Amino acid sequence: MASLAAAPPLWLRDNCPCTACRDPRNGQKLFQITELPAALAVGTVHDTRTPDGAPAREVVWAPDGHRSVYAESWLGAHLPGAAAAPGDGRTEDDKELWAAERFADGLPEADWTAYTTDPTVRADTLDAVLRLGFAVVRNVPVRDRQVLDVARTFGYVRETNYGELFEVRVEADPNNLAFTGARITPHTDNPYRDPVPTLQLLHCLTNAAQGGDSGLVDGFHAASLLRAEDPEAYEILTRVPVPFAFADERTELRAHRPLIGTDPTGRIREIRFNNRSIGTLRLPADLLADFYAAYRRFGELLLRTELQLDFRLTPGDCLIFDNTRLLHARTAFAESGDRHLQGAYADIDGLASTLAVLRREGTAK
Repeated sequence: MASLAAAPPLWLRDNCPCTACRDPRNGQKLFQITELPAALAVGTVHDTRTPDGAPAREVVWAPDGHRSVYAESWLGAHLPGAAAAPGDGRTEDDKELWAAERFADGLPEADWTAYTTDPTVRADTLDAVLRLGFAVVRNVPVRDRQVLDVARTFGYVRETNYGELFEVRVEADPNNLAFTGARITPHTDNPYRDPVPTLQLLHCLTNAAQGGDSGLVDGFHAASLLRAEDPEAYEILTRVPVPFAFADERTELRAHRPLIGTDPTGRIREIRFNNRSIGTLRLPADLLADFYAAYRRFGELLLRTELQLDFRLTPGDCLIFDNTRLLHARTAFAESGDRHLQGAYADIDGLASTLAVLRREGTAK
């Protein structure tokens, strides 16, 4: 039997599962923490069973006499010290970090027909996006706006100033280098937004130009290497906010965030890296010098050959990737050539929700 001695009373009472404390239809709490007795204490504890017959402990609370029944299985999983608390799925601890050789035998991919008809295939594909940071869906119909249909298989399209979707092709008067034939080095998109789009999709309609190959770098892996090789540079890049900005005739966006974002426990959770969007930092001279040395160090690390996964998208390929983790790149291509991708943004929490429901329904592993 689990011992309740180490459980803080307020925490234990806050997790009471009874129908007076939680709505049985949705599990949401029916009380505020301020409504619990100020001098709350465990009165007595008895062995009992849940309504379905599972072993449980009944707590009678002082001073109000409220009764709570906790399943032994729940106590075993949740009592302080029983097990490590799971993460939210967004930090380095929940990912498989990689270098390019990880995919020597092929990319994580699925056929469109199988993806849309087989829940297991869809779950495996979505899991790859969460775990590895990306997946490619092959043989997606080559038609206008199809990228939106791909996004809606797992979530919702996030509309931005670029619209529901954006055209990645050469434009006569581009407001972004992405809409030229120029080489684009590894970067994350839209670092000037708060919140930043967490997922990006790129659907290839045609790619007949010379050049224009795609590349990915695992930013979490690169950041972890920086932490190991140059702890001082890593510390600076997690601490110093960078002014990211974007402006055109219709839009003005800005956000101040570090290049490497961490959660409260120090785990890597987000990468924002885009040389085209970094504004002018206004810091003391010595901190500016330290920041730029660290910035250059990280930039050099991101260009290491062994970290860059290079491949070519062909018509019908749709790349789905985590824009808060992976940096994407593109080789230069002849602007006279025919290269056209359609892109869209979506949110990773929607993808994670879809995967969780597939698993909960038992239609996927």
